[in-house]
Amino acid sequence: MEDAIAVSLRTEIGKSANRKLRREGLIPATVYGLGEDAVSLKISPKIVARVLSSPTGMNSLIYLQREGTDIKRHVIIKSLQRNPITGRLIHVDFMRVDPKHKIRVHVPIHLVGTPVGIKEGGILEFVQREIEIECLPNLIPAHVDVDISHLRIAENIRLDEIKLPENIANMGVPHSVICIIHGQKAEEAAAEATAEGGPSNS
Repeated sequence: MEDAIAVSLRTEIGKSANRKLRREGLIPATVYGLGEDAVSLKISPKIVARVLSSPTGMNSLIYLQREGTDIKRHVIIKSLQRNPITGRLIHVDFMRVDPKHKIRVHVPIHLVGTPVGIKEGGILEFVQREIEIECLPNLIPAHVDVDISHLRIAENIRLDEIKLPENIANMGVPHSVICIIHGQKAEEAAAEATAEGGPSNS
């Protein structure tokens, strides 16, 4: 049986109510999606932090149960708000999901290996750091690994070259570049041309 995380309804809203929540060691949360009304909740930020530190992070499939009821829903974290100074969590939005229906999410791309082009003096540019995929909620990977060890100077890897499991679909723009190896001399030449192209007409 899947373990559920207990959450409570939030009946008071506003800045003063949120400050009171934080004094109680809780933060405000909202659950929405699947054509149902949004529900205001309160949750421990420690629970959210634990989810975020798990292998699947933001895309973790979570099972919430409203305290004192039999209401249970599968959700994923849709967005977070943090205090800009302390970095502490101050609000979280959950999106309801149906475990039997596919959803679209963005997952990070991890580059694996040291490119041949780097060893030859090239420079790696990491252009696209996320990939949009579609799959069942319980199949969302923590990240997508892309082997770049074979890349030489002037070579790149496009989104449509990424190999994903059969049950995960790539929903990104096929020919968009994930990363490219630039030649150092070409980079220096471009920088010099930019510098020389400054205001010189008088």
